[in-house]
Amino acid sequence: MNSSRISRIEVFPLNAPLVQPFRTALGQHDSLENLSVKVTLADGTVGFGEAALARHITGETRSQTKKNISCIGGILLGKDALRYRSISDLLHEALPTNKAAVAGIETALFDALAKQKRIPLWKMFGSRCRRLKTDITIVIASLKESETTAAAYYKQGFRAFKIKIGRDEELDFQRVVAVRRVVKDSRLYLDANQGYSAAMTLRFVEKLKNAGIRPAMIEQPVPKEDWQGLQEVTRLCKVPICADESVRNLADCKAAIRDKAVDVINIKFMKSGIVQGLAIATLAHKAGIALMIGGMMESSLAMTAAAHFAAGLGYFKYVDLDTPFFIKDGLCMNPYLSRSGVYNLTGVKAGIGIE
Repeated sequence: MNSSRISRIEVFPLNAPLVQPFRTALGQHDSLENLSVKVTLADGTVGFGEAALARHITGETRSQTKKNISCIGGILLGKDALRYRSISDLLHEALPTNKAAVAGIETALFDALAKQKRIPLWKMFGSRCRRLKTDITIVIASLKESETTAAAYYKQGFRAFKIKIGRDEELDFQRVVAVRRVVKDSRLYLDANQGYSAAMTLRFVEKLKNAGIRPAMIEQPVPKEDWQGLQEVTRLCKVPICADESVRNLADCKAAIRDKAVDVINIKFMKSGIVQGLAIATLAHKAGIALMIGGMMESSLAMTAAAHFAAGLGYFKYVDLDTPFFIKDGLCMNPYLSRSGVYNLTGVKAGIGIE
């Protein structure tokens, strides 16, 4: 018997309330409504993954994703999980518009394989486990709420703040100024989630400069299809520009490198899965593009899997794995994430370490 053959794939709802609505320029999450994927191998080893849904961003729904995982699960039965690259190719071909399903299945496969080998997941990506410290997101909110939340997280030990912008340029400016005032010398990242044009972005950065503020990075300032605008901002702006929605797969990564469109690429399993995410990270790193590891609205299961990936590879400059802090009791089931945002995975015995 081949012990690594897939014998069963199951999918379950994964729900949790949030501390506050997670608002961006594209919409908001009022609660976590994801799916948990369970893969069982022939020897009884079980792995877990998560499909994080953001209909307002990707158009993926929970009902369709659950159906897709159940259908493709039948096709995967009997396949050798060690051939995860060919399985990944099959998943991407079968589910071109449902990458959350791809990510959920792949994560469960990697978790199971690492458990079978009796190694922590990070060892599948590198020989040393790096310590990671995530930033914390300041969602779109009122001026007072943004300032109060930032001050509380600063007191908690965070020193990198990702401020969501993109709905109201003047309020965005006031919020950035207010956050800078209370977080002192911390790094500030701005994430417009496609909410600005190239001209607006350049104007906004100049206005911040005149106020004595220089962001450490700006993520996805323009619509994902506006490649020319992305190139323009990257060329003219003195701040590193990061692609999120504009780089969803390996082909997008190659185009970004070819056209010198960005300085940074945000890798998310929910966009590319693990196997293609690794290909993107490797290619971008060789090309001198800086990397961010990020995610959607995910529980500690998916967030910690992404942390293993970045900790093992070791060349991620930006870490944005903070969504457990937005889930009520989100840290209770994660012994590897501190209240100040530090991921220390050295205590993981096998797999992701989150059940």
